[in-house]
Amino acid sequence: MRVIDQVRGLVAVRAQPLPPMAGVRALRWLPHAGVVAGAGVLALTGADQRAMMLAAVHAVTLVVALRWPVPAWWLSLGLLAAIPVMHPPTPANQLWAPVVHAGVLFLLALRNPPEVAAVAVVVSGVAVVGSAEAVFALVLFVLAAVAGGAGWSHRRTRERLAEERAQRVLLEERARIARELHDVVAHHMSLVAIQADAAPHRVAAPPEELVAAFGSIRAGALEALRELRQVLGVLRDGGPAPDGPQPGLDQLDDVVTQVRAAGLDVTATVGGAGRSLPPSVELSAFRIVQEALSNALRHAPGSRATVGIAHSDAGLRVHVVNGPAAVSAGRTAGGGHGLLGMRERVAMLGGELAAGPTPDGGYEVSALLPVEENPR
Repeated sequence: MRVIDQVRGLVAVRAQPLPPMAGVRALRWLPHAGVVAGAGVLALTGADQRAMMLAAVHAVTLVVALRWPVPAWWLSLGLLAAIPVMHPPTPANQLWAPVVHAGVLFLLALRNPPEVAAVAVVVSGVAVVGSAEAVFALVLFVLAAVAGGAGWSHRRTRERLAEERAQRVLLEERARIARELHDVVAHHMSLVAIQADAAPHRVAAPPEELVAAFGSIRAGALEALRELRQVLGVLRDGGPAPDGPQPGLDQLDDVVTQVRAAGLDVTATVGGAGRSLPPSVELSAFRIVQEALSNALRHAPGSRATVGIAHSDAGLRVHVVNGPAAVSAGRTAGGGHGLLGMRERVAMLGGELAAGPTPDGGYEVSALLPVEENPR
């Protein structure tokens, strides 16, 4: 199967554009410019007019390889074999022909697995066997493939690290959300157990059936709480569970006040017929508003923001929008997980989230959190 994959890699006609260089923005296209410049220099190395024409045609394969390395390699390979027939070998074309082909091999190895590059080197070596420059060409081809393979390996390693980092961030965010949900549920289950234990004492001479029923409720609540802590408690950081509930929309004014004090002009409105909400919905709505306003402070300082909370039959609608920054935001350390956290919260509740820039240069976050008719 590996041999078949290698052969497929050398016959697949597909675009594999050379990506811009990371780092300084002004130097992003420096490798592409270097390849084009090198092709221009090699195009002028022919000993006479005919040789220069062949050199120019061959050098074009370097430019083609910037986007289509495999077809460019085949084209260069054909020219490598045809040039000695079309023009008598001279020191000039004995130099530029293998150099151009080595450059194409490098660009191919830079964007294909090492196995594919190895097969390309072997086939290229066969094409120059018997020529005067065979040893020089083979050494050049191997060095080009090794250098390109090192670049391919480095890029793959970097991509895997980025994927692992994103996965780790996702797992950390899910763990944090699970811990918060654990805290909410644990708090309310504790209240159920306490109230079930105290209820029979509030009635004079309660029937035995009533006492047994409340005892069963209390036992069920304690058992559910124990199992919940066994399953989700391991996600905690080792600290004790908080005694109080997690924040909800009743603390929205506090967040708005804090953000205003930090320099963001915020207005908040609540619309629709208010109703009792599940703790998980309240917590998610509060965190979405909190994170959206924090992002506005970080990325759009001095802007104006509006927060809208609307109750409807479909659920709870959370809408946060901020305008463009009034002053330069500069570089901010950390962050980058806020939108991911919002998506995770909304997904866990089966809701919908839309986030993106606005036409005026600001940013908008809109979430719909479904609410059951009888959450209690």
